Amino acid sequence: MTINKERNNDTLTLAIEGRLDTVTAPELEKVVNEETADIKELVLDMNALEYISSAGLRVLLAAQKKMNKQGSMKLKGVCDAVMEVFEMTGFADILAIE
Repeated sequence: MTINKERNNDTLTLAIEGRLDTVTAPELEKVVNEETADIKELVLDMNALEYISSAGLRVLLAAQKKMNKQGSMKLKGVCDAVMEVFEMTGFADILAIE
């Protein structure tokens, strides 16, 4: 997995490429925890995300809870396979997906 960071004032965009699974989820969790202290909006660009596991879902849920306290979080560019996981797990109802 590759994470590309782009900051614009109080918005942080993380472009995630590859697989978000048990092996890579801790890397995303670390970036979210370290980079979001003073931002108002977190954007997760998932155009190049091919797969997400339950470990990845856990990181997204933790990021959503954190951002609810200080601003907002949204997901963009979610592919059909990942969207199907979101719909099956109910995450499509709790995450802002564009």
